Amino acid sequence: MKSMRGYVYILECSDGSYYTGSTVDLTKRFTEHEEGKGSNHTKKRLPVRLVYVEEFLRIDTAFYREKQIQGWSRRKKKALIKGKLESLPNLAECKNETHYKYYREAND
Repeated sequence: MKSMRGYVYILECSDGSYYTGSTVDLTKRFTEHEEGKGSNHTKKRLPVRLVYVEEFLRIDTAFYREKQIQGWSRRKKKALIKGKLESLPNLAECKNETHYKYYREAND
């Protein structure tokens, strides 16, 4: 069976929040969001604007990437949208004092 291509997308909602999703048909899914048939998050925050898309050869890879991005901070998503890929690793690092790296340094 041939696997289907997939897309990961980020929408910016009317309240400035981001929604990350995945689909096999980007045009259809975006239209569903615009019509309030997408997700609970977007239907309460119309209109939405498509601000980012990644294409994958397989939908399961797109779904995995969707879950990864959903776990990111707003700042990290914004850097991705703006194409500031060099800043992503720094935005991923935990900065609080209980983070393993800092905890270990303090207790060595």
